[in-house]
Amino acid sequence: MSIFGKVVGAILGLIIFRNFVGVLIGAFAGHLFDLSVMQARAPARASSFIEPLFAFAGALAKSDGRVSEREIKAAEALMDRLRLDTDMRRMAIERFNQGKAPEFDVHLTVNDLKAWTRGRRDLAFLLLDMLLDLVYAEGTLAANKLGMVRKLCWALGVSDMELGAISAMKGYGPRYQGAPGGSSGQRTSRNSTPAADPYAILGITQSAEPRDIKRAYRKLMSQHHPDKLGNVPEELKHRAEARAREINTAYERIKNERGFN
Repeated sequence: MSIFGKVVGAILGLIIFRNFVGVLIGAFAGHLFDLSVMQARAPARASSFIEPLFAFAGALAKSDGRVSEREIKAAEALMDRLRLDTDMRRMAIERFNQGKAPEFDVHLTVNDLKAWTRGRRDLAFLLLDMLLDLVYAEGTLAANKLGMVRKLCWALGVSDMELGAISAMKGYGPRYQGAPGGSSGQRTSRNSTPAADPYAILGITQSAEPRDIKRAYRKLMSQHHPDKLGNVPEELKHRAEARAREINTAYERIKNERGFN
């Protein structure tokens, strides 16, 4: 443990107050400084979300009554994307299987995921981004799955509109109304989505005013900026970079269609 702050604080306390009480006050202030420095320097556990993530994924896959091959493949694909080593992959599989068990308490897992995000919305968005491939693994969104995802969103402070925007960025969600055969509000799989609705990506309606569109764009770019993620796996940084590009593309598309700068 560092004692630099304590020593400096004690010396300053002696100089300022010229008595033993001043030394104690300065040392205590220095102690608080040392703690803050240690917390700032402490490396974040980049993989600490893996266990609760795959446990939640297992419960999510089982929520509609059975775990399909597509859902298993989606979970395995997520392990590949995260580049889990042999031990981490084994652990992820164990947690996925535990999550499928009828007696599994998903609330504890939700609390663990919430604790990992530390109230940061960018990390919350990353968790949802990783889970959406599993949510839509079978092409349609079952009510039980949606209910579970909404509970997680509520715990993480993410609204339904924001969940819809994240879904749209991944190609899941409303078809773009200008595309042939598209219809508003239709949920589709990524492969069948002709074009993502740029308004859905920004989390706004088509009747939004330019100032509201600009405000939504700036807010999203702040929330999804990859440089703010810190110590997380490279795959998550790559996904955040891709989301930032998608947000920019959606904004430019709306600007061109609406004719404002």
